[in-house]
Amino acid sequence: MNRKFLLVVFGFLSAGILNAQTFPTPKDTTKDKRTFKDIYQKTIPDNQKINYPYLREADVIWSKNIYRVIDLREKMNQQLYYPINPVADGRKSFMKTLLDEVKAGRLNVYEGGALTADSIVAPTTFADVEKNMEGGFTKKGIVNVNTGAVDSTTIYDAPKFDNVKQLRVYEEWFFDKKHSKLDVRIIAICPIYFYFDAATNTQRKRALFWIRYDDIRDLLSKKEVFNSSNDAQRISFDDLFMQRRFDSYIIAESNVYNDRFISEYALGKDALFEAERIKKDIFNFEHDLWEY
Repeated sequence: MNRKFLLVVFGFLSAGILNAQTFPTPKDTTKDKRTFKDIYQKTIPDNQKINYPYLREADVIWSKNIYRVIDLREKMNQQLYYPINPVADGRKSFMKTLLDEVKAGRLNVYEGGALTADSIVAPTTFADVEKNMEGGFTKKGIVNVNTGAVDSTTIYDAPKFDNVKQLRVYEEWFFDKKHSKLDVRIIAICPIYFYFDAATNTQRKRALFWIRYDDIRDLLSKKEVFNSSNDAQRISFDDLFMQRRFDSYIIAESNVYNDRFISEYALGKDALFEAERIKKDIFNFEHDLWEY
C-alpha cells in the first residue's frame, strides 16, 4: 500500500517538473521595443514629464529675464549635438528630434528672424525651416550629353543638421517665496544655423525658429541622452535641461533698452566680464536674502 502511494506521488511530482520545464512559446518580436544589444527594457521611452510646482504671481517677489547661448561645439554640450545621424538604438540629436516632430505637424514653431522671444509674431512651416538649413527640393539644369540640351530636374537636398551649432535660450529667473528658493524656468529655445555667405566670403549665422519649451517637454522626456561615463545611467533631454547639465554664457538681460544684447555695448573680454557680472548679480541676490 505504501509503495503504491509513493508511486502515485512520484508520478504527480514528475508531471509537475516536466510542465515547469516546458519552454514558452516564441515571443511576438514585433511589439518588442528592445534592440539586440539591450538586456532589459528601458523606461525612458515611457517617461512622463515632471510638472512644475504651482506658481502664483503673489509668490514671485523678484524675477529677471535672461538670454543665454548654449554652444554645441563645447565638450559638455556635445550630447545635444550628436549623433548627427540617428543610431541603431533610436537615439537622435536634439535638433533632429525637434525637426522630426515639426515635419510630422506635431509641434508649432515660430519665425526665427526675431532676436528676442517676446517679439515673435508669426508661425513658420517645416518647408521654411528646411530651406533655411539649405535643404529641400530645388530645380537644377543638367546638360544632356547626347543632345547638348539643358534638362531641368528636381533634386532634394537634406537639411544640414550638423550646421546647427548653437541654441539661444530665453529663461526667467525668479525667487519663489512660498518655497523660499531661487528657481529658473526655460521659456523658449531658438536653434542657430551657421552657413557660409559667398557674397561676403564670411561665415554667418541665422536664427531658424523659436519654440516654446513647454510644448516640447513631453517629447524631450521620452528621448534618451548619451552618458559617456555610464550607459546604465542615461537621462532624457528634459532631465538635462531641468538639471542644468549644460554649459552656456549670458548674452542679454531684461533692461530699459528693450532687451539690448551685451554685444551692442561691449566686445571681446568686456562682453565676457559683463556676462559674468549678470550671473554674479543673480547669485548675490539669493545669497543676500539669508543671514549667517
